[in-house]
Amino acid sequence: MLKKHPKTLAFIFFAEMWERIGFYTLLAILVLYMDKVLGWSDSRKGDIYGLFLGLCYFVPLLGGWIGDRWLGRRLTIKIGAVLMALGYVGLALSSAAQTTTFFLGLFLIGAGTGIFKVNMAVLVGNLYAGKPELKDAGFNIYYMGVNIGAAIAPLLATYVSAAYGSYNISFWICGAGLLVALVIFQGGNKRLAPVDFKAAPKPTVSAPESRSVAPFREDGQRVATLVILFFCVILFWVAFYQNAFGLTLFAERSTRVFSWLRPETYQFFEPFFILALTPLLLMLFGRLQAAGREPSTPVKIFLGMLIMAVSMIVMVFASLAGGNRDLPIMSPAWLIGTYFFVTLAEILISPMGQSFVSKVAPPRLAGLMMGGWFAATAAGSYGSGLLGKSYSALPHHAFFLILTGLLGLAAVMVLLFLKKLRRFAG
Repeated sequence: MLKKHPKTLAFIFFAEMWERIGFYTLLAILVLYMDKVLGWSDSRKGDIYGLFLGLCYFVPLLGGWIGDRWLGRRLTIKIGAVLMALGYVGLALSSAAQTTTFFLGLFLIGAGTGIFKVNMAVLVGNLYAGKPELKDAGFNIYYMGVNIGAAIAPLLATYVSAAYGSYNISFWICGAGLLVALVIFQGGNKRLAPVDFKAAPKPTVSAPESRSVAPFREDGQRVATLVILFFCVILFWVAFYQNAFGLTLFAERSTRVFSWLRPETYQFFEPFFILALTPLLLMLFGRLQAAGREPSTPVKIFLGMLIMAVSMIVMVFASLAGGNRDLPIMSPAWLIGTYFFVTLAEILISPMGQSFVSKVAPPRLAGLMMGGWFAATAAGSYGSGLLGKSYSALPHHAFFLILTGLLGLAAVMVLLFLKKLRRFAG
């Protein structure tokens, strides 16, 4: 399966893996750190959580422009890695009595993540410029690197918390992971040069007949198609990012605790399921492609919305079965089952969505449009924090029922625009 793919993908794969170890270690303990060390209310935690994630996914608009027009992909990625490393140092130095470095650290991590991720994703798309039929599979392989890091992170956070009783040590380890990512990426610097190009400048026109307006009209239609998708996926991310907020609070307050299964450990299951299921789904889609029956990328996204709604329905029943009481009495099976469905949805939406953007975006706007995908993620992740503020104010089943309704609305939106979304999907 891997023989057909560019060997330079390995440098992106492993650099992204180490960067994600840092980010997902932070995400596994961020709400717990604000709760147990800083002593903040759910409302304040929701504000900080939403703003931080929003920054992580809004900055890619700027990061895409920098990579497109100014510094190129590779240099922008390196700058992002350095900013994140410094941000983790800020968190490591923070405490209840010293929150200035906490806020500064979150800002640097959010900004660094934003310019790092978008340019990594564009590089992956550029690797497949001559092999568009492998692009979906390429993004799934890239996404496996993301999720190897995401699987290691909560286990690392669990071990450090259990062995040393300190979240700050985990922050130091996050910073070290970014330095490893930077070294790996630098190792592939020259080999990645052919796919690191800035957007081509607009051609000069000396006469009206020297070009047709048709390509520019099509560019506008392509951008409009992507904007439709961006609005649809915002609602998905509102629900998805409850994994580190609503679901983490459910794990802390409503689920039985074991020495080997702490609240931060549950975020291991989603990337674990991704690593287990992605090869199977790639094999299935490969066979469907060979038979001429593979679903289009927009159809995969639609199915992902429906499956994500199922995951929230599981939590509705978990809350009604006793989770509403905020007593540590619930079986871990409820959350593990929820993460299984979240995983299926994520595989069908996140890498597929990035692949779709790479296929549909006009080449001169590739970075900006990938930034638009992350900006939609920003809006949804900020929304997750805004909604998360009401976790303790609402019965938990009502909280998860609201999320189910939002996902149903998102699925309907994709279905209504399916024909338009399919037009440029390839």
